[in-house]
Amino acid sequence: MHTPNQFSLLRSRRFLPLFLTQFLGAFNDNFFKSAMVMLITYRLAERAGYDARILVNVAGGVFILPFFLFSAPAGQLADKYERSILVQFIKIAEIVVMAGAALGFYLENIPLLMIVLFMMGAQSTFFGPIKYSILPQHLNKDELIAGNGLIQTGTFLSILTGTIFGGLTILAKGGIHLASFLVIGIAAAGWWASRYIPKTKPVAPHLKLSANIVRGTVKIVSGVVPYRDILLSIIGISWFWLIGTTFLSQFPTYAKLILGANEQVATLFLAAFSVGIGLGSMACNSFLKGEVSGRYVPWAAVAMSVASVLLYLVSRRPALVPGAPDIGIIAFLCSWENLAVVACLMAISFAGGLYIVPLYAIIQSRTEESRMAEVIACTNISDSLFMVISAVGTSILLYIGFSIPDIFWIMAILTVVAAFVIRKAVHGQMKQKGA
Repeated sequence: MHTPNQFSLLRSRRFLPLFLTQFLGAFNDNFFKSAMVMLITYRLAERAGYDARILVNVAGGVFILPFFLFSAPAGQLADKYERSILVQFIKIAEIVVMAGAALGFYLENIPLLMIVLFMMGAQSTFFGPIKYSILPQHLNKDELIAGNGLIQTGTFLSILTGTIFGGLTILAKGGIHLASFLVIGIAAAGWWASRYIPKTKPVAPHLKLSANIVRGTVKIVSGVVPYRDILLSIIGISWFWLIGTTFLSQFPTYAKLILGANEQVATLFLAAFSVGIGLGSMACNSFLKGEVSGRYVPWAAVAMSVASVLLYLVSRRPALVPGAPDIGIIAFLCSWENLAVVACLMAISFAGGLYIVPLYAIIQSRTEESRMAEVIACTNISDSLFMVISAVGTSILLYIGFSIPDIFWIMAILTVVAAFVIRKAVHGQMKQKGA
């Protein structure tokens, strides 16, 4: 079978404007979130008499909440109306919201910044179903693996770069003004890119919109349940986000409390994880040669599990000496043990890229066009739920005395279970294909 050149998509108007719109939007989300968290942690919380740790956790919840509230109407809108025009409206809304962010930075007002964060989560919620449902309208079936791989690569690279630059920018001299200019400028660039996304035909123009969010959410979720392969693929994607959220959230404390390293090393872990996912996502097209298939997904889950066990083993260290200074990135990389940690993180994330891209493609190829966006909206709801489970579960485990490396092997065990479940989804898909 001919393997489509995935990078040729980046020269195509069918894909490039959507890719740029997605990349800039994800970058802006993470730039703003990182800048806000750093500003609260190092300046605003103490001045206002708040606990910075609590505010940071509240911020995470504020950003996720819109995915629960608005995924149902977002999916309905994306199925009822022309999607490229919807993207342009969403990007105009982002410019307005980022103007509010600039005001919040200037006033150093925590409640206003929280409102802006909620609105950013809301506009991301409305963009998500469009992003994945518009791909099958613009790409051929044998290009879905390549397109999804590039989208995942761009997403995690934007998370990495946005997080790093947001934190560095806001605390620099004149950082508030620079950050304010950048968030508005990036939003404007995203709107400019969105104008070149090719138009599509509405897939369900007669769909009746529901103003009842709860009823709409229940309808979307219940509508997916009968489709077993799609439902298991959604659960598989959500499991990936649970694993990713668990690891990403632990990097700062893992680096400091387990390895005795500073924030530079925590950033290195984020970089290794993001690059690994990007490489794994792009490798999917080479392995599958453009075929929409989940045959490697269970093995990728097993590989994530094995690499997590190895990470647990290389993380077993003698207790840190109290008061010892945290080591920097150069000193950290001079140890073979520490290089093994980075290698394990890249192995986990590389396998994660191989794992998640085919699952998105399976959903896109198996779902009726008229309900594609609603199914993607169901995926967003499930992802958000699993991320909340990650945060709550990890907090409980740490509270009752488990260490961060202990959490790694627990994730390894649970991922084996996930591999078994995904194997059923893949088996069902292969049977239907054979039929």
